[in-house]
Amino acid sequence: MDAQVENAIDIAFDPRTDQSLKAQAYDFLARLREDPNGWQVCLSLFTRSKSPSEVVRLVSLEIVNNAVQAQQLPQAQLVQIKESLWGYVKQRYAVGGQEADSPSIQNKLTQTFTYLFTYLYSEEWASFFDDFRELAGDAASIGTANPVGAALYLRIVGSIHDEIADQLIPRTPAVQKRSNDLKDLVRARDVNKIAVTWQEILSRWREVDLSLVEMCLRTIAKWVSWIDIWLVINQTIQNALLELAGQQGTFTSESKEAKARDAAIDTFTETVAKKMAAGDKVELIRYLNLGTIVGQLILSPALAESRNTPNYDTDLAETVARLVNNVMFDLIKVLDSDTLDDATRSKADAEVQAFMPYLLRFFSDEYDEICSAVIPSLTDLMTMLRKSLKGRTSLAQHHSWMLPPVLNAIVAKMKYDETASWGEEDEQTDEAEFQELRKRLHVLQQMVAAVDEKLYIDTLSKVVVDTLERLDSGDKPNWRDLDLALHEMFLFGELAVKNGGLYAKSSPSSLASQSLLGMMDKLVNSGVATHPHPAVQLSYMEICVRYVQYFEHNPASIPKVLETFVAFVHSNHVKVRLRSWYLFQRFVRHLRQQLSDVAQTVIQAIGDLLTIRAEVPDSRDEEDMSSDDACESADAAFTAQLYLFEAVGCVASAHSVPASTKALVAKSVIGPLAADLNRSLPAARNGDERAILQIHHIIMAFGTLAQGLSDWTPGQKHGAPPDTTVGDVFVEATDAVLLALDNLSSSVGVRDAARHSFSRLLGVLGSRMLPQLPRWIDGLLSSASSNDEMAMFLRLLVQVVYGFKTSISPILDQLLTPLLQKVFAGLSVPATGTDDQIQLKELKLQYLNFILIVMNNDLSSVLVSPANQATFDPFLQTLTHFAQDPSDPATARLALSVLTKMTSTWGGPDISTSDSSAQPEPLLPGFDGFILSTFAPIPWALLSAPKFNAQDAQIRTVLFEAGSLLWTILRKTGARYRDQLSGELRGLGASEDSIGQFLQGMEGDVAGFRKFFAGFVAGK
Repeated sequence: MDAQVENAIDIAFDPRTDQSLKAQAYDFLARLREDPNGWQVCLSLFTRSKSPSEVVRLVSLEIVNNAVQAQQLPQAQLVQIKESLWGYVKQRYAVGGQEADSPSIQNKLTQTFTYLFTYLYSEEWASFFDDFRELAGDAASIGTANPVGAALYLRIVGSIHDEIADQLIPRTPAVQKRSNDLKDLVRARDVNKIAVTWQEILSRWREVDLSLVEMCLRTIAKWVSWIDIWLVINQTIQNALLELAGQQGTFTSESKEAKARDAAIDTFTETVAKKMAAGDKVELIRYLNLGTIVGQLILSPALAESRNTPNYDTDLAETVARLVNNVMFDLIKVLDSDTLDDATRSKADAEVQAFMPYLLRFFSDEYDEICSAVIPSLTDLMTMLRKSLKGRTSLAQHHSWMLPPVLNAIVAKMKYDETASWGEEDEQTDEAEFQELRKRLHVLQQMVAAVDEKLYIDTLSKVVVDTLERLDSGDKPNWRDLDLALHEMFLFGELAVKNGGLYAKSSPSSLASQSLLGMMDKLVNSGVATHPHPAVQLSYMEICVRYVQYFEHNPASIPKVLETFVAFVHSNHVKVRLRSWYLFQRFVRHLRQQLSDVAQTVIQAIGDLLTIRAEVPDSRDEEDMSSDDACESADAAFTAQLYLFEAVGCVASAHSVPASTKALVAKSVIGPLAADLNRSLPAARNGDERAILQIHHIIMAFGTLAQGLSDWTPGQKHGAPPDTTVGDVFVEATDAVLLALDNLSSSVGVRDAARHSFSRLLGVLGSRMLPQLPRWIDGLLSSASSNDEMAMFLRLLVQVVYGFKTSISPILDQLLTPLLQKVFAGLSVPATGTDDQIQLKELKLQYLNFILIVMNNDLSSVLVSPANQATFDPFLQTLTHFAQDPSDPATARLALSVLTKMTSTWGGPDISTSDSSAQPEPLLPGFDGFILSTFAPIPWALLSAPKFNAQDAQIRTVLFEAGSLLWTILRKTGARYRDQLSGELRGLGASEDSIGQFLQGMEGDVAGFRKFFAGFVAGK
């Protein structure tokens, strides 16, 4: 069996093995791993004197390890494994033993012994730590006589912590209890002896291999969180820590010396992080003299002389920064306590004062990783300072000095490094990380502003104004300086406009607003807009758009900024050009009423950018595109170009621009585009992909131009479509779109573009589009249209019906049958996947909502007109089917609402519910009988449906609507339904008392009966 297993492992992990044979080997090993006794042959393979190959030993040990961990072996078998592996260790790891195992074997062996520890330490193997300690050598020679044994001991001790004490590892309650019991046992039996071993190794650290010293320190750093602190802060360990942390020399960060030094600092960090009472924590920090240690480390050549040079030890800097962060975090936590005595508070405050320069030193480090290491404690410090302001107007003097250097450091870190570039593809990761850091820094800035708003305003104003003023001096700022100033100016708005705007009754709304308006004066009148760097240009435009309110009160500045925007929209830099198209639209949309005098000039200046040239995307996989490629793709460029069309409409839409001028502007855009669409049609009909895309783009441009020109939408109480002179021009656009739909209705792209433009063209043409609705429906709801497309178009029709209810009746009468036929066809297609099911559900909802809107707007007559008689029966069938389907509660609820509305509308006036002589007077002859035969049974059919669950919250809303339907039927048909209902309830098994209560409940108002009905059904 040994040979068979050994052979299977060799085959499975030999890259030269045939794949079919390899699969057989894997299957054999998988069955061996699941075999309750499979570990035995593997244990034998691993421990035999004539060792097999490395891979055989590793896989064998892994199977044994898996058995110990997962198979819940009996105690006797665990002891068997322990004895066999311990015998192997004594032979292999004792002084003068064989060659040491590979790191992979050692790791797996350590893991296996760790699992054995969890099962056997309490009773069967109480000498666990002593046994491994004996391998390491006596106190005088530990670490030198048998370094392999010492390393195994330390590795085991570290792994025990990971298994039973690491707080980052999730555990079940049972495993957590076992771990807690084991920790108690270790503390009672062995922790003192383990601590002595640490002292023995560290007392000889200059004689021992520094890799062992590092392992020892890492182990201490782990265990300190759950053992007596005095076991770690004794003189022997502390002296060694100080010596190791303070090593001086020109060694690299990967050297053993550097790793041991960093481990010593990390040990200090973990020691400080140990949970303890506030007073004890302060005394620990003072006892360890960490302020002096950190100060010496900061002055060491690696962090002082080498700073800003290639030899700067960033690993050491980050390690010390973490120590500073932990110390500050704990001190702030102490100071934040409401029950702290004055003596402890004074000591903690003194330590914060001492560590503050160190915190600022690392926060201002040029390396973002080092800066980020202390941001958590700096955030906590700002929070504490803000809380300390309660009931005071200013900070205490011993705290107030901290804010200016903190804010100055934040601002300095906001700046691009001198080595940083902007916009280069190979710098994208660094750029993203820097922008993420800026977000964190911005949070800190906001916290400073919350503590001392005046300091924030004065500091930021000075940074911005001084930088802009330097543009006119000999000491001109570089792009990094300008980017910093503009970035801070952009962020400043969160304080300046937090109360709703820059102005309050034509005056600055706050001190911050006043300061920002001064910055805007400087910005507009400076030459910053002419700076060639793209980052500066982009920031300039973003600021002008964000603070566009400034230009409302300073209209004299608008022409200069407009001129700058016109230059940027023609920029040779693709990022600036595409972004400026969007920002230009935002700028002119807000200021369009102030642009009437320059409207034609502005439009002419950007007219050359309105030519559409569709580009078919290449076949490159989109996943292979970088973010820059995606932003600069042909599709992204056209999306940005659409903003220019909207901007043209916005500029021309000002009230003071004559209608003739608006029409002229629209004609100058629509005419060439319509001609281009006509030219592209023949090729598009023949399947030319570029021609189809060109038509798609042109149709989108029509709609976007209309969107900019008119804010009015159907149904809006205020406003109206533009003058008919303007509408006449857009008739050419709608004719062009409909021509494209007539010829290319099979193209989903053309249909999407037409649907996009339909609602926007309505805003310009208004009711003039109604006669064209049948052609729009034919084109948009072709046989190729998806349910999703139909649902979206029905949503648009709802808007049309609501907006033109007084004039749409004849058009709706004409188009209803073809519309419903297309909807019925979509509803009949079975859903084959999740997406199909979602689309089908949405189509149902939009269809029912459309019918409900038609009825609610007094247009119900079209549903029963002679022109639509053919679709009335299928229409009713869909309603009754949906209303009885509890698997789709939203659709069922809406269908019941439609039935209730139909009953209310066509059932005639209400009649007595008890007088048998009162006769129904339906508006449609015979509709009362139809209600009783078709509508009345629906609620009961719903209740008997297979998936009906009265306790479901969504079904409860369906029952409310079903109750409304019953209540309405009774008022339209009177005693006839009362008698019928009594019979239906008896058929359901209801008692005479229940029937009486039910009928009595129907006599009240509809809201009360809705609740009664839902409760009645739920209680059945």
